[in-house]
Amino acid sequence: MIALAAKNVLAEFNEAPEHEALSLITPCVAIPAWAEHLVAARPFSAIDVLQHYAAQLTDDWGTTELNQALSAHPRIGEKAQGNSKEAALSKNEQSAVDGQKSALIVALAQGNAEYEARFGRVFLIRAKGRCGEEILGELYRRLKNSAVEEEVEALEQLRQITLLRLEGVFAQ
Repeated sequence: MIALAAKNVLAEFNEAPEHEALSLITPCVAIPAWAEHLVAARPFSAIDVLQHYAAQLTDDWGTTELNQALSAHPRIGEKAQGNSKEAALSKNEQSAVDGQKSALIVALAQGNAEYEARFGRVFLIRAKGRCGEEILGELYRRLKNSAVEEEVEALEQLRQITLLRLEGVFAQ
């Protein structure tokens, strides 16, 4: 049944007008060029082919794309604002820190402030599958990175988040 539903979403994506196809995948990441290239490459014969191509498109991401994407990301531990599809995804992904101990929320806020002062952007991490303490540990670890090391890590996290979201779009 799940495979059948996934095939229907893929078929709908392949056959949809460009604007509808874009609206389906745009919430995965705030990088319009990525979504546009993915839509332009349709039709895809299978979801794994689509996912492979989507992953290839992330290989060329750099500072510009990271900054574009971060414009839509809330600070870790803070509620995503708005009612957009991307905000809803962020809320769901950060559920591990939702309702956690206030000490953890305070520590994340302090870590976020240190990170932003050091690197000039919000801390980005794939929160899905991680508990609040793990996220905080990663935040502290990454504060020790050089600017170059941290950009590499942030881009990898962005890739993981994007591809997990894309997987979710086609698993419905």
